[in-house]
Amino acid sequence: MPARSSASRRTVLRGAAAAPVAGLGLAACSAPDGRRSASAGPTAPVDLGAESEVAEGAAKLYRDHNVVVSRDKDGELKAYSSICTHAGCPINKLQGTTLICPCHGSEFDAVTGKVVEAPATVPLTELSVKAANGRIVAGPAD
Repeated sequence: MPARSSASRRTVLRGAAAAPVAGLGLAACSAPDGRRSASAGPTAPVDLGAESEVAEGAAKLYRDHNVVVSRDKDGELKAYSSICTHAGCPINKLQGTTLICPCHGSEFDAVTGKVVEAPATVPLTELSVKAANGRIVAGPAD
């Protein structure tokens, strides 16, 4: 008598039903283009607006350019890409100086770019930033 496979029809159907769900779990932590993380930001210098828009000790999120700019207590400007380093989602929420990613809840300090709440583990990508003629100009790191 030939040996029969131990997999029943029910076992095969359960496995087939679970495969797409497992794939969704993996896709949830990927960027829209399939990469695990992105450092998108301006590829050339971009005028973000008036220098007066960012007060000392505060930050401003420029959603259209995927940039956050902060000014420390000494008046120094810092800029970071506002693309989450966990899954490449554009960050669209700034509370005080804390950026909050809408995809998985990662939080970043807009003054330092450092992660303050997981699941992200990598800091935001720093950008070059300067004030020129009363305007904030940010771009790729020098």
